[in-house]
Amino acid sequence: MASPRKHAYTTEPQDPNPAAETTFAERARTMLSLNQVGVISTQSEKCKGFPFGSTMPYALDASGRPLFLISAMAMHTKNLRVDPRASLFVTDPTAHLDPLGAGRLTLVGSAEPVPDDELDDARAAYLSRHPNASYYVDFADFSFWRLNPLDLYFVGGFGVMGWVQGEDFQSAVADPLAEAATGILQHMNDDHAAAMLDIARAEKDIVASEAKMTAVDRLGFHLRLQTPERIQSVRIGFPHEVKSAEECHQVLVAMVKQARANETPER
Repeated sequence: MASPRKHAYTTEPQDPNPAAETTFAERARTMLSLNQVGVISTQSEKCKGFPFGSTMPYALDASGRPLFLISAMAMHTKNLRVDPRASLFVTDPTAHLDPLGAGRLTLVGSAEPVPDDELDDARAAYLSRHPNASYYVDFADFSFWRLNPLDLYFVGGFGVMGWVQGEDFQSAVADPLAEAATGILQHMNDDHAAAMLDIARAEKDIVASEAKMTAVDRLGFHLRLQTPERIQSVRIGFPHEVKSAEECHQVLVAMVKQARANETPER
């Protein structure tokens, strides 16, 4: 029998000094905050025992619970009124570039109408994400619902996955670099490839011919490196937590200067 083939893209061997990572709960909260549309699966009333999937725009309340503005005529609303159990599936906004390698999550919970005393806050949160909903938000057959998290399954890419408890998810906050991350990645990959090669050599003792920054957060970043042996991914930590794009820029500049200052004369 032929031995199973390994993926060409691998992180082996394991990093003996792994950099700190944000938690799955924080990464899930960040992904939800960056997205606006998911797929809600409800228990079908017509086809008993089968899930029913629907495209679902959403916003988040202060506790990270997804908010929906749904019509009484919608099939998912009819299903929820009979059985409130549901799940919301959301993917990384860049998932179309690499569907299986991109992050995604499934939030499982129980849906309920938003209580009257919380409707003003729900309305404001929802319209800030979906301003076009102002055209129908006051229609009599539309109402606000929310999904109360029970459990969440997070996939951060190949080999990165796990369950997150509802209370851990609700206590997490979105990463402060979330909105700026795309710009940071583009800037580093377009203008500072040599700098990333220097950082990889200094921080991980890896001599690579190509480097691409694939993710960045408050604690560090991921590099995809091309070496003579393989393509590998490494996690490199910041010397301290960063809380803004400007802080991230300053830390990266300092890391490059330090890496180059430590280079041997023979190089």
